[in-house]
Amino acid sequence: MSKVYVVVPTMGRPEQLDRAVRSLFNSENAGTVEKLVIVDNHPQATALSVANRLKHEAEFSVIYVHEPRPGVANARNAGVTQCADADFIAFLDDDEVASPQWLNALVSTALMYDADVVFGPIDGYASCAPVETRPLVEAFFSRSGPKETQLIDRAYGCGNSLLKAKCLIDGVPFDPATNETGGEDDTLFARLIAKGAVIAWSADAAVEEHVPKHRATMRYLLVRAFARGQGPSQTSAENRHWLGLIGWSLVGAAQVCVYGVSALATRFASPHTSARLAIRCAEGLGKMFWFSSFEPKLYGQSELKAQPAGSSDQAT
Repeated sequence: MSKVYVVVPTMGRPEQLDRAVRSLFNSENAGTVEKLVIVDNHPQATALSVANRLKHEAEFSVIYVHEPRPGVANARNAGVTQCADADFIAFLDDDEVASPQWLNALVSTALMYDADVVFGPIDGYASCAPVETRPLVEAFFSRSGPKETQLIDRAYGCGNSLLKAKCLIDGVPFDPATNETGGEDDTLFARLIAKGAVIAWSADAAVEEHVPKHRATMRYLLVRAFARGQGPSQTSAENRHWLGLIGWSLVGAAQVCVYGVSALATRFASPHTSARLAIRCAEGLGKMFWFSSFEPKLYGQSELKAQPAGSSDQAT
């Protein structure tokens, strides 16, 4: 039987962490988890009491790790160091809630295709968003793929993923240079794909992502879309694939022209459509302005500073 470890990074969201971990308590998920690793990435260790309570209630082993240096890569790397004897490592973010069949579906897909990496769908929920923008926010934070479980030729984000442990345990898998900007998963998956990694999609491995209030704003969506757009151009630059970089920059320029003009044209007639087009325009800008000097800082210390004093609405 495969040893499956689950890593849950968290920063300043004890209630969300509790909800995420408890979604693994059902018999199907719990029967697949060998060990759960909670990585508390808040300098004040705000998840300690929740983790201690969960340790006593879980049917599987729970390890608490305090990584006081804020940063999404730091948190994920700290979790991986606890998984040396695992066969598979799954990542569940603290704002996600696993479906009852989540982990079993990921593992079954990995075994079926001998896949190195498996991704599953994400359904975004933004109850804190304004009514008029809630559908847009929820769509932005959702992840869709093929309707059937199958091999795929692209990667998604690290939340709701399963990897063979051998893909992670050598060296520092997540680049600490991305602690503030994110993209630590994009860099890792691009490297694995370049080495010939087998990527699969598990249609039944669904999770819900509950969007925190500070992310359920149009401003955040635009900044996040810009950062998302930078990804393919930056990957091309890092691999010295200059023709690819030129191609992505041209795609970005086309997106800015088409979606930017369309967003302005529909601003008053259809605000929802205009906002959706503006997000696509922001992605295009990211492809053009891919340089590190333009990278938005959305995580790590920047995230801590952005939170109101005493807030628990923080995230890795």
